[in-house]
Amino acid sequence: MNHFSRLLMLATFLMLTACTTMYLEGLEKVGIPKRDVMVYRVEKARDTQQETKEQFKSALEQFTAATNFQGGDLEATYKRLNEAYEASLSKAEEVRSRIADIESVSEALFTEWKQEITQYSNASMRQNSQRKLDATQTHYHQLISSMKQAESKIQPILTVFNDQVMYLKHNLNARAIASLKGELGNIKSDVSSLIASMERSINEANAFISTMDSK
Repeated sequence: MNHFSRLLMLATFLMLTACTTMYLEGLEKVGIPKRDVMVYRVEKARDTQQETKEQFKSALEQFTAATNFQGGDLEATYKRLNEAYEASLSKAEEVRSRIADIESVSEALFTEWKQEITQYSNASMRQNSQRKLDATQTHYHQLISSMKQAESKIQPILTVFNDQVMYLKHNLNARAIASLKGELGNIKSDVSSLIASMERSINEANAFISTMDSK
């Protein structure tokens, strides 16, 4: 990466950070604190993970059905698998976006919280607020780690999906189906692992939301 590219990336990052800050400040002016924005974004990420889990289940069903091809229109089979791949790819991008949304508001929330703690004149209140901040940050890190772990399992599956779809597109014959059959066991295992990881992440999100609502 050259010097100009680094400067461009830095400028883009600073611009996005400024936009995020202005957006969150605007919400606070109309009575929506960063804390509520964070909970809302965690809820959206949780829902997106649930949708993604179901999408990958559906895609696996399509790929499994394709291995049972006994003759007919392979072009139609290719189109179904390609649609399943494209839908899965779209959900993967949405998951990444939801995680980024949570990270941006959490950074703003925790920075503000730390600054406000220093403004307490009452030592007991200051210590209590610090304990709550520490507990919230610990729980947040567990949540975001769980979400990223689940998200990391998506791309390897998409890569295999894409390979198989392209191979079918370029061949449209028994050889392509045989290739898919040979890979199906690994696909099933990877999707199963993804679903389990997504479910753990969804449970973490529910626990985090419950904790935030109780504070």
